[in-house]
Amino acid sequence: MYIYLPIAEISMNVFTIIGLGGMVGLLSGIFGVGGGFLMTPLLIFLGVPAPVAVGTEANQIVASSVSGVLAHFRRGNVDIKMGLVLLAGGLFGSTIGVALFALLRELGQIDVVIKLSFIVFLGIIGSLMLFESIRSILRARLPGARRGKLHQHNWLHGLPFKMRFRKSKLYISALLPFLVGALVGVLSAIMGVGGGFIMVPAMIYLLGMPTAVVVGTSLFQIIFVTANVTFLQSVQTQTVDIVLAGLLLFGAVIGAQFGTRIGAMLKGEQLRGLLALIVLMVCFKLVLDVVLTPDDLFSLEILR
Repeated sequence: MYIYLPIAEISMNVFTIIGLGGMVGLLSGIFGVGGGFLMTPLLIFLGVPAPVAVGTEANQIVASSVSGVLAHFRRGNVDIKMGLVLLAGGLFGSTIGVALFALLRELGQIDVVIKLSFIVFLGIIGSLMLFESIRSILRARLPGARRGKLHQHNWLHGLPFKMRFRKSKLYISALLPFLVGALVGVLSAIMGVGGGFIMVPAMIYLLGMPTAVVVGTSLFQIIFVTANVTFLQSVQTQTVDIVLAGLLLFGAVIGAQFGTRIGAMLKGEQLRGLLALIVLMVCFKLVLDVVLTPDDLFSLEILR
């Protein structure tokens, strides 16, 4: 059963789209990530134009993150003050990111930039996660192993405009979370991701936030930033395919329910190791797409 996607301008099997959403939802439930950094490359692999994959995935992340925030808010795991500072930076960064996205699209370079961005960030994040998970597994097998500090204070913590974040038990410069939010905002616009795979480690290791409030606070910020990206993308670049987003979301909601149960059966370091391997495999496939000779060759000639 095929359906025509009006913005992507291609026909795709409905069950393939729902299955893709379910698979990424399953991974989201297992690993506790939004899944945008996996969904966008997979959509590109299936033939969806890169700009449409980015704009549509940002729309799906808005809906899929709301339920997570509500659950964390009920448990008291959301630092609203920290979230608002991150949000201010995210809105600033995402607005700039959409303008940059439109410029690159006009220049005809957006597809290459999207793929290279994913290769760089997935390669770095996947390698670091795999290294950290292997080290954690080896450390757990050694008797009397000591756990190091989550973060170290450096010159960044001496910046001005300090604020007290009582829920996170921090007294740091507001510039730090603002800049982190701005970076994630730019990535949300250009890569179509929520940015949690960068936001969460930055909040833990750079800002020094307690792990218990990191996920909920990150999701709080992601909702509004990706909503801003979706609105700006739909107005400025017209790359949001609501039909595709709805089918993906339907599958993701179902997959996440099963993923949550599976994730409860595995240890933290095992989850991080498996996620790192998946990230690196997607990164490797993107590298092949960029490096290998395409099936359809185009030649340019000067007309006189």
